Amino acid sequence: MGNSNYALQAKNLNIYYGEFRAVTDVSMVVERHKITALIGPSGCGKSTLLRSFNRMNDLVPGARVEGELLFQDQNLYSPFVDAVEVRRRIGMVFQKPNPFPKPIYENVAFGPKVQGIRKKSQLDDIVERSLRKAALWDEVKDKLKKSGLELSGGQQQRLCIARAIAVEPEVLLMDEPCSALDPIATLRIEELMRELQEQYTIVIVTHNMQQAARVSDYTAFMMVNDKRSGELVEFDMTEKIFTNPADTRTEDYVTGRFG
Repeated sequence: MGNSNYALQAKNLNIYYGEFRAVTDVSMVVERHKITALIGPSGCGKSTLLRSFNRMNDLVPGARVEGELLFQDQNLYSPFVDAVEVRRRIGMVFQKPNPFPKPIYENVAFGPKVQGIRKKSQLDDIVERSLRKAALWDEVKDKLKKSGLELSGGQQQRLCIARAIAVEPEVLLMDEPCSALDPIATLRIEELMRELQEQYTIVIVTHNMQQAARVSDYTAFMMVNDKRSGELVEFDMTEKIFTNPADTRTEDYVTGRFG
């Protein structure tokens, strides 16, 4: 186990779907216990890049990755690395809340059970702790046997966050976690991200400039090049990206002149 201060490091990462190169030559460092936002126009490869961080793209036929993605000094795309273990340690929360059609308790206990935890008292502890961390415990503690699908959209998304952290990942990837939510639920998730970053490294994809400016410490701006491939234009501290970007294309995007 390396002890570097980064959580993930991409080195010349290229992502292909068949012959098509969807993401070109991305190099960036995701720092531990920080929130990194990926922004840019639709189709610029933000979600593709995010999904490469925990090998979700492996599930897409014809997808392949060239270059290196380091996690604790190990290339996640090395043939010796188990993709399932990668996804345990680098969790994912999707755009649309996707609770399992099971009771709230079983949604959160699912991952720990897969890992072989069977003892009820231990599962009870994990479920309560995860729901507390996801700021949902007080709202659901009396209805743990009810289906997760009965919750509101914002609650469902927090349930998905609780489910993701129940297996104690080190990194949490969030693909537009608020795009299906109303402003109040969105604010709750943003506050939650700030609370969670004490224990986790978070990478989010967002279309919402204000959200990136509000919650993230670092921002990566991507756009599509003339070969229709996504490339990283600029990566820096969020404040700099939004107030004093180095590249005029970044400035045009964050000020709303294009995109």
